[in-house]
Amino acid sequence: MEINIAICDNNRNACNDILQLIHKQKPSAKIFTFASKDTLLDAKEDFDMFFLDIKGVGGIEIAKILRERPNSAKSILIFITGYSEFMSEAFDVNAFHYLLKPIDAKKFAQILDKAWAEIENAETQAEKYLLLKVDGVTKKFFLRDIFFIESANKKVILHTMTGNYSAAAKMDALEIALADYFYRCHRCYLVNLEKISAYTNDTIQLTNGENILIAGKKYPAFVKNYLRYAKSGGVVNV
Repeated sequence: MEINIAICDNNRNACNDILQLIHKQKPSAKIFTFASKDTLLDAKEDFDMFFLDIKGVGGIEIAKILRERPNSAKSILIFITGYSEFMSEAFDVNAFHYLLKPIDAKKFAQILDKAWAEIENAETQAEKYLLLKVDGVTKKFFLRDIFFIESANKKVILHTMTGNYSAAAKMDALEIALADYFYRCHRCYLVNLEKISAYTNDTIQLTNGENILIAGKKYPAFVKNYLRYAKSGGVVNV
Protein backbone atom coordinates (compact mmCIF):
# COMPACT_ATOMS: atom_id res chain seq x y z
CA MET A 1 0.00 0.00 0.00
CA GLU A 2 1.42 3.37 -1.05
CA ILE A 3 0.91 6.19 1.46
CA ASN A 4 1.47 9.82 0.49
CA ILE A 5 2.96 12.05 3.17
CA ALA A 6 3.37 15.84 3.15
CA ILE A 7 5.86 17.69 5.36
CA CYS A 8 5.45 21.45 5.67
CA ASP A 9 8.10 23.44 7.53
CA ASN A 10 9.93 26.62 6.49
CA ASN A 11 13.09 25.26 8.08
CA ARG A 12 14.78 23.13 5.41
CA ASN A 13 16.84 21.19 7.94
CA ALA A 14 13.72 20.33 9.94
CA CYS A 15 11.99 19.12 6.77
CA ASN A 16 14.94 16.93 5.88
CA ASP A 17 15.18 15.51 9.40
CA ILE A 18 11.53 14.46 9.35
CA LEU A 19 11.87 13.08 5.83
CA GLN A 20 14.83 10.93 6.86
CA LEU A 21 13.03 9.61 9.94
CA ILE A 22 10.03 8.59 7.84
CA HIS A 23 12.12 7.12 5.03
CA LYS A 24 14.18 5.04 7.46
CA GLN A 25 11.08 3.56 9.07
CA LYS A 26 8.69 3.44 6.10
CA PRO A 27 10.74 3.25 2.87
CA SER A 28 7.61 2.66 0.79
CA ALA A 29 6.16 6.06 1.73
CA LYS A 30 5.92 8.70 -0.98
CA ILE A 31 7.10 11.89 0.72
CA PHE A 32 6.70 15.51 -0.41
CA THR A 33 8.22 18.54 1.36
CA PHE A 34 6.89 22.09 1.33
CA ALA A 35 8.37 25.31 2.70
CA SER A 36 5.16 27.37 2.84
CA LYS A 37 1.41 27.19 3.34
CA ASP A 38 0.65 28.23 -0.24
CA THR A 39 2.85 25.64 -1.91
CA LEU A 40 1.28 22.88 0.18
CA LEU A 41 -2.30 24.00 -0.40
CA ASP A 42 -1.65 24.39 -4.15
CA ALA A 43 -0.25 20.86 -4.47
CA LYS A 44 -2.18 18.55 -6.82
CA GLU A 45 -1.52 15.35 -4.87
CA ASP A 46 -3.81 13.90 -2.22
CA PHE A 47 -2.06 13.16 1.06
CA ASP A 48 -2.86 10.53 3.65
CA MET A 49 -0.70 12.13 6.34
CA PHE A 50 0.59 15.64 7.07
CA PHE A 51 3.47 16.76 9.29
CA LEU A 52 2.90 20.46 9.94
CA ASP A 53 5.04 23.05 11.69
CA ILE A 54 2.77 25.44 13.57
CA LYS A 55 4.47 28.82 13.85
CA GLY A 56 6.69 29.04 10.78
CA VAL A 57 4.09 28.08 8.15
CA GLY A 58 0.81 28.63 10.01
CA GLY A 59 0.07 24.96 10.59
CA ILE A 60 -3.20 25.54 12.45
CA GLU A 61 -4.56 27.65 9.60
CA ILE A 62 -3.43 25.02 7.10
CA ALA A 63 -5.17 22.32 9.11
CA LYS A 64 -8.48 24.24 9.20
CA ILE A 65 -8.40 24.57 5.40
CA LEU A 66 -7.50 20.90 4.94
CA ARG A 67 -10.38 19.79 7.15
CA GLU A 68 -12.81 21.59 4.82
CA ARG A 69 -11.52 19.69 1.78
CA PRO A 70 -13.20 16.34 1.05
CA ASN A 71 -9.90 14.70 0.02
CA SER A 72 -8.18 15.57 3.31
CA ALA A 73 -11.04 15.79 5.81
CA LYS A 74 -9.94 12.51 7.40
CA SER A 75 -6.21 12.69 6.72
CA ILE A 76 -3.80 12.20 9.61
CA LEU A 77 -2.51 15.55 10.96
CA ILE A 78 0.63 15.54 13.11
CA PHE A 79 2.01 18.83 14.40
CA ILE A 80 5.73 19.21 15.05
CA THR A 81 6.75 22.45 16.71
CA GLY A 82 8.93 24.03 19.35
CA TYR A 83 5.95 25.74 21.02
CA SER A 84 3.79 23.75 23.43
CA GLU A 85 1.25 26.56 23.93
CA PHE A 86 -0.47 25.70 20.64
CA MET A 87 -1.45 22.19 21.77
CA SER A 88 -5.12 22.94 22.50
CA GLU A 89 -5.58 24.55 19.08
CA ALA A 90 -4.00 21.53 17.43
CA PHE A 91 -6.57 19.17 18.89
CA ASP A 92 -9.41 21.50 17.88
CA VAL A 93 -8.69 20.40 14.29
CA ASN A 94 -8.66 16.74 15.31
CA ALA A 95 -4.90 16.39 15.20
CA PHE A 96 -3.59 12.84 15.50
CA HIS A 97 -0.63 13.91 17.63
CA TYR A 98 1.55 16.84 18.67
CA LEU A 99 5.34 16.43 18.88
CA LEU A 100 7.78 18.96 20.26
CA LYS A 101 11.12 19.90 18.74
CA PRO A 102 13.80 18.73 19.06
CA ILE A 103 12.27 15.51 17.79
CA ASP A 104 12.73 12.39 19.88
CA ALA A 105 13.38 9.66 17.27
CA LYS A 106 11.90 6.88 19.43
CA LYS A 107 8.70 8.81 20.12
CA PHE A 108 8.46 9.80 16.46
CA ALA A 109 8.72 6.15 15.41
CA GLN A 110 5.91 5.16 17.78
CA ILE A 111 3.59 7.88 16.47
CA LEU A 112 4.38 7.10 12.84
CA ASP A 113 3.62 3.41 13.38
CA LYS A 114 0.24 4.25 14.96
CA ALA A 115 -0.65 6.72 12.22
CA TRP A 116 0.37 4.26 9.51
CA ALA A 117 -1.74 1.53 11.10
CA GLU A 118 -4.78 3.83 11.25
CA ILE A 119 -4.50 4.59 7.53
CA GLU A 120 -4.18 0.90 6.66
CA ASN A 121 -7.15 0.05 8.88
CA ALA A 122 -9.30 2.76 7.28
CA GLU A 123 -8.38 1.45 3.83
CA THR A 124 -9.35 -2.08 4.87
CA GLN A 125 -12.68 -1.02 6.31
CA ALA A 126 -13.42 1.11 3.26
CA GLU A 127 -13.63 -2.08 1.20
CA LYS A 128 -15.56 -4.24 3.67
CA TYR A 129 -19.28 -4.68 3.23
CA LEU A 130 -22.36 -6.65 4.23
CA LEU A 131 -24.76 -8.35 1.83
CA LEU A 132 -28.27 -8.25 3.30
CA LYS A 133 -31.77 -8.67 1.92
CA VAL A 134 -33.91 -5.54 1.85
CA ASP A 135 -37.49 -6.06 0.64
CA GLY A 136 -36.46 -9.38 -0.88
CA VAL A 137 -33.55 -7.85 -2.82
CA THR A 138 -29.91 -8.46 -1.85
CA LYS A 139 -28.17 -5.13 -1.21
CA LYS A 140 -24.52 -4.28 -0.52
CA PHE A 141 -23.79 -2.07 2.51
CA PHE A 142 -20.24 -0.79 2.95
CA LEU A 143 -19.26 -0.71 6.63
CA ARG A 144 -17.90 2.82 6.20
CA ASP A 145 -21.45 4.01 5.42
CA ILE A 146 -23.14 2.50 8.49
CA PHE A 147 -23.48 4.53 11.70
CA PHE A 148 -25.19 1.85 13.77
CA ILE A 149 -27.44 -1.18 13.50
CA GLU A 150 -30.65 -1.42 15.51
CA SER A 151 -32.61 -4.55 16.34
CA ALA A 152 -36.23 -4.57 15.21
CA ASN A 153 -38.13 -7.76 16.13
CA LYS A 154 -36.78 -10.43 13.78
CA LYS A 155 -35.06 -7.90 11.51
CA VAL A 156 -32.49 -5.13 11.88
CA ILE A 157 -32.47 -1.50 10.85
CA LEU A 158 -29.24 -0.17 9.34
CA HIS A 159 -28.76 3.55 9.96
CA THR A 160 -26.55 4.68 7.08
CA MET A 161 -25.33 7.76 5.28
CA THR A 162 -28.03 7.30 2.63
CA GLY A 163 -30.93 6.52 4.95
CA ASN A 164 -32.34 3.73 7.12
CA TYR A 165 -32.91 0.23 5.77
CA SER A 166 -34.82 -2.69 7.27
CA ALA A 167 -32.99 -5.92 6.51
CA ALA A 168 -33.33 -9.62 7.21
CA ALA A 169 -30.57 -10.44 9.71
CA LYS A 170 -29.96 -11.40 13.33
CA MET A 171 -28.14 -9.14 15.76
CA ASP A 172 -26.22 -12.00 17.36
CA ALA A 173 -24.81 -13.09 14.00
CA LEU A 174 -23.91 -9.52 13.02
CA GLU A 175 -22.22 -8.95 16.37
CA ILE A 176 -19.88 -11.86 15.68
CA ALA A 177 -19.29 -10.99 12.02
CA LEU A 178 -18.53 -7.31 12.73
CA ALA A 179 -16.56 -7.72 15.95
CA ASP A 180 -13.44 -5.92 14.63
CA TYR A 181 -15.34 -2.76 13.69
CA PHE A 182 -18.62 -2.64 15.64
CA TYR A 183 -19.50 -3.02 19.31
CA ARG A 184 -22.80 -4.12 20.84
CA CYS A 185 -23.21 -1.32 23.37
CA HIS A 186 -26.82 -2.25 24.13
CA ARG A 187 -28.97 -5.26 23.32
CA CYS A 188 -30.67 -3.10 20.69
CA TYR A 189 -27.59 -1.44 19.14
CA LEU A 190 -24.40 -2.33 17.29
CA VAL A 191 -22.33 0.83 16.91
CA ASN A 192 -19.69 1.44 14.24
CA LEU A 193 -16.58 2.38 16.26
CA GLU A 194 -15.36 4.59 13.41
CA LYS A 195 -18.47 6.77 13.70
CA ILE A 196 -18.16 7.63 17.40
CA SER A 197 -17.51 11.32 18.10
CA ALA A 198 -17.98 11.30 21.91
CA TYR A 199 -19.29 9.13 24.71
CA THR A 200 -20.35 9.19 28.35
CA ASN A 201 -21.18 6.34 30.70
CA ASP A 202 -24.70 6.07 29.25
CA THR A 203 -24.63 7.64 25.78
CA ILE A 204 -22.65 7.43 22.54
CA GLN A 205 -22.67 10.39 20.18
CA LEU A 206 -22.13 9.64 16.50
CA THR A 207 -20.52 11.75 13.79
CA ASN A 208 -23.94 12.40 12.22
CA GLY A 209 -25.19 13.94 15.48
CA GLU A 210 -27.34 11.01 16.60
CA ASN A 211 -27.11 9.57 20.12
CA ILE A 212 -27.57 5.96 21.17
CA LEU A 213 -27.63 4.31 24.60
CA ILE A 214 -24.91 2.31 26.32
CA ALA A 215 -26.23 -0.28 28.75
CA GLY A 216 -24.79 0.47 32.18
CA LYS A 217 -23.20 -2.96 32.58
CA LYS A 218 -21.66 -2.63 29.09
CA TYR A 219 -19.78 0.61 29.71
CA PRO A 220 -16.49 -0.77 31.16
CA ALA A 221 -16.22 -3.39 28.41
CA PHE A 222 -17.10 -0.77 25.78
CA VAL A 223 -14.27 1.52 26.92
CA LYS A 224 -11.75 -1.35 26.87
CA ASN A 225 -12.95 -2.41 23.42
CA TYR A 226 -12.81 1.11 22.04
CA LEU A 227 -9.30 1.75 23.40
CA ARG A 228 -8.12 -1.57 21.96
CA TYR A 229 -9.65 -0.61 18.61
CA ALA A 230 -7.90 2.79 18.71
CA LYS A 231 -4.52 1.32 19.67
CA SER A 232 -4.72 -1.20 16.84
CA GLY A 233 -5.04 1.61 14.30
CA GLY A 234 -8.80 2.09 14.16
CA VAL A 235 -10.17 5.38 12.85
CA VAL A 236 -10.80 7.65 15.85
CA ASN A 237 -13.09 10.71 15.80
CA VAL A 238 -13.37 11.35 19.54
